[in-house]
Amino acid sequence: MAGEKKKKTSFWTFADHFEGDKVVWIIVLLLVLFSIVCMFSSSSRLLRDGMTRLDLVKNQFLVVLAGMAIIIILYNIKNIKIFRWFSQWGFIVSFILLALLDAHVSLSFLKALNINNAYRILSIAGFQVHVFEVVKVAMVLYLAWAMDALKEGRLRGPDNLFWKKALYLYAPFLIIFVMIIPGSNSSALIIGLLMFVMILLGGGNLRDMTLLALAALLIVGIIFGLYSATRNNDHPMFGRIGTGIARVFENEDWERQAIDNPRGSIAYQEAIDAIRQPYSAKIAVKQGGLLGKGPGQSTQRYVVPDMSEDYMYSFIIEEYGLLGGIFVIFLYVSLLARGSIIARNCSDDYAKLTVAGLCLLITGQAFLHMFVNADIGPMTGQTLPLISHGNSAFLCFSIAFGIILSFSRIATRRIDKETRMAAPLVEMHEHAAVRDRLDDLDAYESGQMNNDAYEL
Repeated sequence: MAGEKKKKTSFWTFADHFEGDKVVWIIVLLLVLFSIVCMFSSSSRLLRDGMTRLDLVKNQFLVVLAGMAIIIILYNIKNIKIFRWFSQWGFIVSFILLALLDAHVSLSFLKALNINNAYRILSIAGFQVHVFEVVKVAMVLYLAWAMDALKEGRLRGPDNLFWKKALYLYAPFLIIFVMIIPGSNSSALIIGLLMFVMILLGGGNLRDMTLLALAALLIVGIIFGLYSATRNNDHPMFGRIGTGIARVFENEDWERQAIDNPRGSIAYQEAIDAIRQPYSAKIAVKQGGLLGKGPGQSTQRYVVPDMSEDYMYSFIIEEYGLLGGIFVIFLYVSLLARGSIIARNCSDDYAKLTVAGLCLLITGQAFLHMFVNADIGPMTGQTLPLISHGNSAFLCFSIAFGIILSFSRIATRRIDKETRMAAPLVEMHEHAAVRDRLDDLDAYESGQMNNDAYEL
């Protein structure tokens, strides 16, 4: 329309067109940029068949584009019923994927891959899916749906509340927990603890949560007993239990063996190989110092084969220093803080639990990764969300961030509405009274009012 001023749009006002939590948007973009930069120089192991580091960056850039596309698609879904419908299938999807994995399926288009004596990945038409990463997100969504549906009375089944909880909450928790153990002890503990916290946040009472914890401990005890009884066999049951025990208790034995045996001996080399990664990670942290060696200047990447995955945080500190490491911590802590604000301002219980669970998943895994890199705990194989190498893990965390951003739109609208409806801190008549008193004070100081006429 003529005479009407058009709003100017520039790069700096572009962000105003995005709804949802802008802080979470910034966190996503910074983590993604970190992943691209770090992938350029993090590990020479990823270079295969004549690949160059530019090829690595190109591949990571394509994964990032796919992840951002997922985030934007989910962010633009405004109907929460769509998320709720998909969430109810989270347990079924997790069960099927884990069943295929535990059955060591081997078909032309579908195959369970044995990597480092453990089945964790399904190859589907050539694309590798890290099953445990899918299960993490899927079970958070399922439990959020189940607890909300239970509260609203939408679940079918027994009339008794306890048995309904057992059917929809406790049984899925125990089934998924047991099915993960053959592939990874650490993933079983992480996902089990996450599911336990989700049920607790959803209103689990003390008696039920105690029974659930005791049931999980009983299952762990039975599994440990089966492993102990068959540990001397060629194929012991739940062999990953032995791997976990070795990582927790045998580090000191390896150190002693490296000291007691002469250099060059087989025993010495075996001991050095066993402690190479955690020690090299600590060396990387030490050498990084405050400011780091600079991009592309890492030396420990030639020693640690899993630098781009399990030890990404130590690599960041080596190249970008303690300041770079603190900045990464700040990003994940900020996500947890913003997630709590978003969850608190979501009016829907399903949205509250989903945001809380996904934020706990991302930040919890990030800090577990950092603890391992600092040698505070045994190696768990958990990646640094949205930074470490891993296509399926990156895409799964992209789904998590997309859902968080979509639900943050609900919270943002509520916050804006409450802000508009909020009463001012000082009413207008109070402003007028203060102004009148200030006028009287000015008149008194200028001599236009005597002492008797002005009283404070």
